[in-house]
Amino acid sequence: TEILEKYCDLFTLQWQGVIGNIRVPSQAEWEQLLTNCSGFLFYGMERFMSHVLLNRLVAMNIPKCHLMILLDLVRSKQSYQRITNSDTYKSCLRIAIERPTESAALLSLTGVRSIIANQWYTTLQENAERLETLSENLLSIGRTTGQTVRILQT
Repeated sequence: TEILEKYCDLFTLQWQGVIGNIRVPSQAEWEQLLTNCSGFLFYGMERFMSHVLLNRLVAMNIPKCHLMILLDLVRSKQSYQRITNSDTYKSCLRIAIERPTESAALLSLTGVRSIIANQWYTTLQENAERLETLSENLLSIGRTTGQTVRILQT
């Protein structure tokens, strides 16, 4: 919410979405948001791909999405319990597809042009700092995604 308020004069008036602490998005909402966006931001717990139905995602065509930012892979006791219970019913292949590299490849095949994503588990604070850096460099300063990712790496 703080980021949205800080950058509201730039591009955020056109932003649509769901704030997860209000309610969990339905599969239809995920699909609607993904197919109608030019940029997509996921800021949440555990693996992004654990929140969407894989069979529906692979059938989607998302060529309008120029940039997808996945600030996921945050773990809490509650999220770990949820993902552990969910993973019990998944095959090893399905769980493997939810890993960062495999997720990026799959999203690329659906038409997403650029993906910025975590490669390993992190904290909420670290993701908040990444989101602030991304927002400032992409929205305020106008740096390219490559320049911004390079800043995140250093």
